[in-house]
Amino acid sequence: MWRLLTYFGPAFFVTVGFIDPGNWATNIAAGSRFNYDLLWVIVLGTIVLILWQHMSAHLGIVTRKCLAESVQANMRPHSAAVYGLTAMVATSATALAEILGAAIGLNLLFGIPVRIGAILSTMVIALVIWFQEYGVLEKLIVGFVGLIGFAYLAELHMVHPDWRAAAYHSVVPMLSSHNVMIAMGVLGAVIMPHNLYLHSELIQNKCQCDQTEASTRRLLRIEFLDTLVAMLVGMAINAAMVIVAAAVFFRHNVPVTELAQASATLVPLVGKFASVLFGIALLLAGLSSSITAGIAGGTTFSGYLGKPTELSSRWFRLGMLITLIPAVVGIMVIGDPFKALIISQVCLSVQLPFTMLPLFLLTRSKRVMGMYANGPLENTAMAVTGILVVLMNILLVVYLFGVHF
Repeated sequence: MWRLLTYFGPAFFVTVGFIDPGNWATNIAAGSRFNYDLLWVIVLGTIVLILWQHMSAHLGIVTRKCLAESVQANMRPHSAAVYGLTAMVATSATALAEILGAAIGLNLLFGIPVRIGAILSTMVIALVIWFQEYGVLEKLIVGFVGLIGFAYLAELHMVHPDWRAAAYHSVVPMLSSHNVMIAMGVLGAVIMPHNLYLHSELIQNKCQCDQTEASTRRLLRIEFLDTLVAMLVGMAINAAMVIVAAAVFFRHNVPVTELAQASATLVPLVGKFASVLFGIALLLAGLSSSITAGIAGGTTFSGYLGKPTELSSRWFRLGMLITLIPAVVGIMVIGDPFKALIISQVCLSVQLPFTMLPLFLLTRSKRVMGMYANGPLENTAMAVTGILVVLMNILLVVYLFGVHF
């Protein structure tokens, strides 16, 4: 049991990005506007997420390279350039949502204007990653954010949701031109491209020095359990946010136009301290997930250039800055922070096929993976879920061109 626990960690680190401010915005928008109708997106997205995060870690364990390094080493330069460029754009979009969440948290707590809060948050994040002092901070932040997540789970018993409707909509898809934008935002907030890059890098910290078949197979088994448990925890928290938002806002026909309104969901639990607690949680969730986005950006950038991915590498640090600076610049020019949070998550969904395709091609290749290449079952599952994501993106494009369905 102790050995098992020592291997746990990478997937839970990744899960921090699974309950970031972008998730909060899309979940609250989904619940407040469409009741329980989009719960199925979280359930389906989590099933797809477990498969693809496992494959990302699978690649890292077997090749001892992150996804970016593997693409750079095994694919044509033009293809790698497209994958790398879109991955960096998606990671920066992720950072925008997370920094914006931290800035809104500062605004709720101290009245600091959002734009100034974004600059302050970005400086803190960059310094933490630059000097590699995020270890203890990350544990504290993940622990606190986890408590807030479980507070939503506890509050499920206080807001009296319609459990029959919630169960029904968790398994029965409902997608139309009215909710496709929010649905794709929820999907992008669940299956995040930067997490697929990050997991393949983080898992290597758990690799043993020897690469015997027995040790590799053992790590693959333990990694899957780590991924399964962590992603299911994330699913429960995200679903709870949608259900609580539906019970608090949709039931009483209260439109949500800004993230600060979501503090009302905590009133039944903590009373008048709800806005303070929500602000603290939002600040820490934003800082924590921004750290993972910055690390993912540095790893992706240096990996695609064939440079060292260590945090002390100047290429890693340059990639981290390239991720964070455009994000904070974007915050300076946006007019509607809540809408920007949702759109940023939609951008992740649009980029997702450009991350899934190279991961699929690499993990099915015997030249890359050897005896650990995907079998027919894994290839079929990845192909089906990948096509499903593409089809949902096509529906989004159809909607954006004004076609109703």
